[in-house]
Amino acid sequence: MSWHQWAPYVPVALRRIRAARKIRSLGGKGFVASPVEASGREIARTFWGRAWCRNLESYSDFSNRLPRGRTYIRNGSVLHLHVDSGRIKALVSGSDLYEIEVSIAPVPAKAWAAIRKECTGKIASLVSLLRGELPGPVMEVVTRHGAGLFPSPGEIKMKCSCPDWAVLCKHLAAVLYGVGVRLDEKPELLFLLRGVDHVELVTEAAGGGLAASAPTEGKALGLDASGLSELFGIEVEAEPETKAKAKAKPRPKAKPRPKPKPEPEPEPKPKPKPKPEARAGGQPPALPSGATITSRELAAMGISAAARQGWLMEGVLVRTPARGVYLATSRTARRVAAYLEWKGVPRGPG
Repeated sequence: MSWHQWAPYVPVALRRIRAARKIRSLGGKGFVASPVEASGREIARTFWGRAWCRNLESYSDFSNRLPRGRTYIRNGSVLHLHVDSGRIKALVSGSDLYEIEVSIAPVPAKAWAAIRKECTGKIASLVSLLRGELPGPVMEVVTRHGAGLFPSPGEIKMKCSCPDWAVLCKHLAAVLYGVGVRLDEKPELLFLLRGVDHVELVTEAAGGGLAASAPTEGKALGLDASGLSELFGIEVEAEPETKAKAKAKPRPKAKPRPKPKPEPEPEPKPKPKPKPEARAGGQPPALPSGATITSRELAAMGISAAARQGWLMEGVLVRTPARGVYLATSRTARRVAAYLEWKGVPRGPG
């Protein structure tokens, strides 16, 4: 074959078979593939996923190259995609199995401060933020060019192992669309990718118009005052009755008059750490820090395997030597409750 001839066409099915063999060889090294599945006419379905795709398509640098990636993302050629802080890594099946790496700059500090300021008092809750249930002014702030949450071409650096000389090859285009699919599943990945904390938007809102409603929302998520403080990043005082009970000290009992001295009372034994107990109606169990919970219990509650893996990476759950058994942290109850409310799991009475 001379240099000016095209390489012979390889059917998609054969490409997938070859790529699967290579991935299986990587699996022996502890690698677990996370493919991207895009179904339906639209690649992304939710606000955050669609906004990501629209942002990419709005730039002329990308618009003429992105269509080639739609076919690849729809036929399942993105066999692995992982989003981390400022970095995306992927494997795409083509004539060969190509390695993709995309670096995205964090949101500048001044731009993030401006976003927080303009969103003050306008976001109803953390759940509303992740669902994309935002008022028009907030949507305009987070999606605007150059100063919002979505990156511009100058903030994106891409690398593909394929022989295509183009800056944005079809494999890279498929991966960028794949990020939109990932945001459908976990919208908080956008904030992780851009190096900012999405909880800060709710914190700023709580300092504005939501300070009065914060305790009510915390009770709906099954959090006490300390958990609410962690969720919103503000100091929340305990209820007056709780304070009064905490301050009240038991009155000392009158000493008996007989000469023999009373025997000292035995010291109370330390109470064992409570184990998580399931609640009726799909409610999450009580998960105090240090309690153990199994992967089966989390799955029965509706927590997906992808969510559990993400929580382990973020430190929301901690692995134990026993397989499938985790330790709860101070953030576990909050994240479980927020996840179930986001998924629309019905709550039981009480």
